[in-house]
Amino acid sequence: MRESIVAGQFYESDPTNLKSQIESCFESVIGPKLPSKKRNKKVIGVISPHAGYEYSGSCQAFSYKEIAESKIPKVYILFGLSHEGLKSSISGDDWETPLGKVNVDKELAKELSELAKIPIDEIPHQNEHSIEVQLPFLQFINKKKFKILPIIISNDIDIKELAINIKRSLDRQKKSCILIASSDFTHIGPNYNFEPFHENISENQKSFDKVAIKHIEKLDSDGLNEYIDNTGATICGINPITLLIETAILLGAKKANLLKYYSSGDISGDYTNSVGYSAIKVE
Repeated sequence: MRESIVAGQFYESDPTNLKSQIESCFESVIGPKLPSKKRNKKVIGVISPHAGYEYSGSCQAFSYKEIAESKIPKVYILFGLSHEGLKSSISGDDWETPLGKVNVDKELAKELSELAKIPIDEIPHQNEHSIEVQLPFLQFINKKKFKILPIIISNDIDIKELAINIKRSLDRQKKSCILIASSDFTHIGPNYNFEPFHENISENQKSFDKVAIKHIEKLDSDGLNEYIDNTGATICGINPITLLIETAILLGAKKANLLKYYSSGDISGDYTNSVGYSAIKVE
């Protein structure tokens, strides 16, 4: 069992308080409101931030509202990153949050591991929060049990080839999925060693991220990566986003749409060090 490592830090550790916290993310002034009970939408994937809920939770809520109003898939495939720089890996262990146990699709994990030559290895997942912070939202919107496939995506993997093998694994097991890429957007300020501008930081940061978002909306992963290479934009989950785009295209995606954007500076009022958050759906 992979136990929670950021409960009490990124989100509430008490189950009742956690449910209230997530509900408040939906119902806040900048939130999307709680999902309807109808599940008639079709979403192939979403991009969702992974900061503390007091900062990025309302942005996350936009992505999970789309998922909550879509048909329940056989598996949610979560693409995270290693902030420690560890290798790509699949988690085969079940996960636990204050809201209970989340089951990993072990059959799909084994199939994908063998096809893509990506190891099932728990070590890169042990101290990484990018996937964990997505799970309480999934538990909140799903009243029934569901399965996940958590994958850390690092620079040691051919992303386009991995996308092909994810599609192939799903086809072989005849499983539907929703893809979730965990990523914050540009990190601005001395704490992140990235200061491309020193005036009008709020507006400049939004403009900076807007270019990246336009590439995502066009499902243009090559253009997105070229933009990152040319500007040094500090989007931490660029590999998860790229994999989401490439896999979603294979699953029939035609477009992506920005649902919500704001920054941590918009919440704290301090733009000295600020992180952009985006909720984006792919359909």
